[in-house]
Amino acid sequence: MALLNPAATARFATRAEHTRGRLFFEPESAMRTPFQRDRDRIIHSVAFRRMKYKTQVFVYHEGDNYRTRLSHSLEVAQIARSIARVMGLDEDLAETLALAHDLGHTPFGHAGETALDACMKGFGGFDHNAQTLRIVTKLEHRYAEFDGLNLTWETLEGLVKHNGPVVTPGRRLDDQPRAIVEYAQTQDLELDTFAGPEAQVAALADDIAYNNHDIDDGLRARLFTIDDLLAVPLVGDVFRAVIDKYPGLETSRVIHEAVRRLIGEMVEDVISETKRRLEGMKPATAEDIRHADRALVAFSPAMNEHNAALKAFLFERMYRHYRVNRSMSKAKRIVRDLFELLHRDPSLLPPEWQAGCDGDAGFKTARRVCDYIAGMTDRFAIEEHRRLFDLHDERS
Repeated sequence: MALLNPAATARFATRAEHTRGRLFFEPESAMRTPFQRDRDRIIHSVAFRRMKYKTQVFVYHEGDNYRTRLSHSLEVAQIARSIARVMGLDEDLAETLALAHDLGHTPFGHAGETALDACMKGFGGFDHNAQTLRIVTKLEHRYAEFDGLNLTWETLEGLVKHNGPVVTPGRRLDDQPRAIVEYAQTQDLELDTFAGPEAQVAALADDIAYNNHDIDDGLRARLFTIDDLLAVPLVGDVFRAVIDKYPGLETSRVIHEAVRRLIGEMVEDVISETKRRLEGMKPATAEDIRHADRALVAFSPAMNEHNAALKAFLFERMYRHYRVNRSMSKAKRIVRDLFELLHRDPSLLPPEWQAGCDGDAGFKTARRVCDYIAGMTDRFAIEEHRRLFDLHDERS
């Protein structure tokens, strides 16, 4: 019998003691719930450690104060646990999904993903969510009896479906990324339903952390100013309130105080809107939430508008800033160069990565090269590019 999580008090919480289990049977732990074991396996994985040097917007060498995939995931986990605790959900499952949600990202953030997806056109494409599934079910080689991490059904479901049903009217299973299609032949994750409530919490926590911490990083990098933010709905009001209350306060403290308030506003909004939806849905179990006609955990319409305005501001003033564009242009070239060379000549891959290739420019070779590049950190990708393309670099 799995251990109970006393914090999961809501009747519609995902119950650790009722887990659907793992693909490969393992005896339950006497000390940890199944979801706690999932969390620990993720923390000890190679892919999790590598996130320390995988960046979101800024390449790793641009400064130590900017967020990486690892620090972002930890911040998402903190927000997810807070929301789950208030809602009486399983905090461990929410934390697990928050910690694992970015495992499949390439080096250099979304620029790296865009470049790798273009390289994989004709070979099944690339999607970071599908790559996360591939990592935790196949690419991690740690355990004696199986590949991957052998995570619970609930964790795998949440990783694939945290943004909503994958199979919907007009979107067939065959339209999904190859890794998801392949895994569906092994285990049914019920891709046409919503994920459980903890996965929905993790998805909103990601949104809250991402946008607010990009405000912080963008201001630190001087890509925009506090004055620029004053015209953004909600964000401007919060910054103005901090400035009015603490005249003369140093800028770094103003930024921190405003960002923490913004996070608080968004968390409170999610909790309020979710409680409102609960009154209408009246779910008795997590299964009721999975089979609902809309997500349970959500922003209010007003907060959705504020969030959209903030995203539009960040897209224009941060993600398309010429300094970021220059850095991301280099990143795309690195990914493209590496893929094209290694795909044409897989003998240049490390020996353990040559296994499973099907020759020069082959289909299986493309996927092996893709997995190799996707797992790189920013700095390893830069160094590997130098080793392979710099004629004066004698390292091999």
